[in-house]
Amino acid sequence: MGSAARSGRASAFRNFFTYRVFVSAIFTLLFLVTLSVLLTNNPSSIQPSPNSGTVPTYVSRTFLALKSDPLKTRLDLIYKQATDHIALVNAYTAYARKLKLENSKQLQTFEDLVRDFSDLTTRPVYKQALIDTDRPIDEDVLRQFEKEAKERIKIARQLIVETKESFDNQLKIQKLRDTIFAVNEQLTKAKKHGSVSSLISAKSTPKSMHCIAMRLVNELIAHPENYAEERHQAFEDPTLYHYAIFSDNVIAVSVAVNSSARNAVEPTKHVFHIVTNRMMVPAMRVWFKKHPVHGGALVEVKALEDFDVFDASRTMSLDDMVYYLPEMYPSLHQILYLDDDVVVQKDLSGLWWINMEGKVNGAVEICFGPFHRFGQYLNFSNPIVKERFNPKACAWAFGMNMFNLDAWRREMNTDQYRYWVNMNKDNTIWKTGRLPLGLMTFYGTTKPLDKSWHVVGLGHNPSMSMDDIRQAAVIHFSGNMKPWLDIAMNQFKELWTKYVDSDTEFVQACNFGL
Repeated sequence: MGSAARSGRASAFRNFFTYRVFVSAIFTLLFLVTLSVLLTNNPSSIQPSPNSGTVPTYVSRTFLALKSDPLKTRLDLIYKQATDHIALVNAYTAYARKLKLENSKQLQTFEDLVRDFSDLTTRPVYKQALIDTDRPIDEDVLRQFEKEAKERIKIARQLIVETKESFDNQLKIQKLRDTIFAVNEQLTKAKKHGSVSSLISAKSTPKSMHCIAMRLVNELIAHPENYAEERHQAFEDPTLYHYAIFSDNVIAVSVAVNSSARNAVEPTKHVFHIVTNRMMVPAMRVWFKKHPVHGGALVEVKALEDFDVFDASRTMSLDDMVYYLPEMYPSLHQILYLDDDVVVQKDLSGLWWINMEGKVNGAVEICFGPFHRFGQYLNFSNPIVKERFNPKACAWAFGMNMFNLDAWRREMNTDQYRYWVNMNKDNTIWKTGRLPLGLMTFYGTTKPLDKSWHVVGLGHNPSMSMDDIRQAAVIHFSGNMKPWLDIAMNQFKELWTKYVDSDTEFVQACNFGL
């Protein structure tokens, strides 16, 4: 019973398959008959439209495909190969131009090859054969076209193979150069942003220092009787060693003063004149009253408003006051100026015994080779600057300067200072900073000191020689990485923090980081 069923199903399948084949054959026959009728009744339908130049119907295209001349098809294929290679050669020509190879042999060869291909494909005899679909293709024309096209294609392929690796390498090199340029641009921008951020940090006062100053002021308010201003004849005694420090940073000033006194052979002969703004005078006085300087050295604290020697038409800063030292201390003959970011490591009394040879400013020169010359600080395109100064003159360090006040008065350097300030109102002589102004004010009146007296750069140069630092009488944290900031360089910071009175209640209460 099962076998009979299977036999029946097989028979039915064969009958169905035979039926499908028969139906398919009928439809195919009908299609061919219809096509024959269409072509017989409307033979113009296989011709291109005179306006569009294209065959309008699918039937016409199908007929053309069936009836087309095999030589014409061959010509079309060869022509397409030629145009494809023209596009390829043009691409490599563009690469050559992009790689700035305009004068190279490769570029010339590619351009010649493009012209050869264009000449071949636009030659009238070949172009006519391609356009004129009614005229049979001449085998000789086809053969000649094929020969010339294949010759050019062969040359193109060979040239591309030979130059591809070179071009690829050149492109990689160019991309690498572009990348390096872009990275350098980003690095330059990052450095600028970093410099600005660093400068802002350097000029700012940490919260802990504000805290210390406020607590010191509160102490004065609570116990004013303990902090009355004291005057000493020693403040005007020209036989003593006098220092001038201009700052509103209590802790920084204390380090400069403490380190000087602790390393002095005779600290009682050292007098420190501290000039600050009026708001910081109470804090400074309380600090030095509660923390007497080592060995009996004296400290005088005054506000810049306490002096009446300045130009009332100008807003004066602490930096400006340095240039008025002879008027501020008329009884003194010499004074040692210190920045507040210095640490003194040796006795400095020897500076007062140096023969200044009639010069005003004793300073350590910082030039080496072409660096730190006047030309780097002043605008020598300005005719006045060009006439007055030598661009190769050596610059010197500001921050530890022995000033001969008698010579200063004689040379009238304060007048020189005022002159250059007025001349630079439009910033055409120098841009920023006080060093350029100092270089001009004391030009020709500066005596070079031995380099061991003053070493600069601990606030910006991590490669400072420790031997030079150990041998220096004064080390200077010049730069933005001040030792009281978080951005300070750790390898140098301890040289400063060891002179901070870290046990005092004010430092501990304000969490001053050391």
